[in-house]
Amino acid sequence: MNIGEKITYYRKKKNYSVNKLANLAGISQSYLRDIELGNKNPTIEFLSYICEALNISLKDFFDDDTPSLLDDPLICHIYQLSPKQKDALLTFLNTLMTSDN
Repeated sequence: MNIGEKITYYRKKKNYSVNKLANLAGISQSYLRDIELGNKNPTIEFLSYICEALNISLKDFFDDDTPSLLDDPLICHIYQLSPKQKDALLTFLNTLMTSDN
């Protein structure tokens, strides 16, 4: 999967439009679209803005195992949670894990 395809993959998993991701990343919609179509290659700086907007690290972006993880519906839903919702889920999971012991 090339860089543009990966960005498209992560963007769709987050249910973001091209416009929304571009706005969150602080780049133009046309530039993001050109990257996704493979017409342009982003610098590491711009790629880091995109990854930050997608709430993923550059390491995860380049990790070949990450897309297969995101095929899991639970992981996909977790990526769509707000920070407050993630904290609540983590609290719940910690409670669940300690009650099993």
